[in-house]
Amino acid sequence: MKLPNTFVPDSKNINVIIETPKDSGNKYTFDPKTQLFKLSKILPEGLNFPLHFGFIPGTKGEDGDPLDVLVLMDEPSYPGNLIECKVLGVIKAEQTEKNGKTMRNDRLISAAVESHRYKDFNSIRDLDKYLVKEIINFFITYNEMSKKEFKPLGNKGPAGALKLIKKQMTK
Repeated sequence: MKLPNTFVPDSKNINVIIETPKDSGNKYTFDPKTQLFKLSKILPEGLNFPLHFGFIPGTKGEDGDPLDVLVLMDEPSYPGNLIECKVLGVIKAEQTEKNGKTMRNDRLISAAVESHRYKDFNSIRDLDKYLVKEIINFFITYNEMSKKEFKPLGNKGPAGALKLIKKQMTK
């Protein structure tokens, strides 16, 4: 399977591959060797992904994986779906691994271009502040369960997020 480009041609929109659907207690990860989505973790009872979670093809973060992105959209999605998204911003964060190594592991926030509910959102500032706190608290708890630490460093709007994406592009 050939992954799409990072950016949609003639736009600032990005391509996102969904790995884990919103409200899922299962964490799926794309395996480039098999070209399939593998169950990589089962979350504790009551802990579910607050939004669709995926990656931006053609990027590589400090953790060695493609950049993580959360997607706002009206209806359910599934692992492997390609979603064209508008970049809204980024939750900047450091993540400390079990071995004590600390690295940046930011979480980009986007909205599906085809969304009716989120079509007028242009920035992370357009989101309900409670939703942003919920996303941050999810990743704090999610990492604690794996004996890691997720430390939020603040938020940036779409310009800061696009700059990060371009910096982390591999192609």
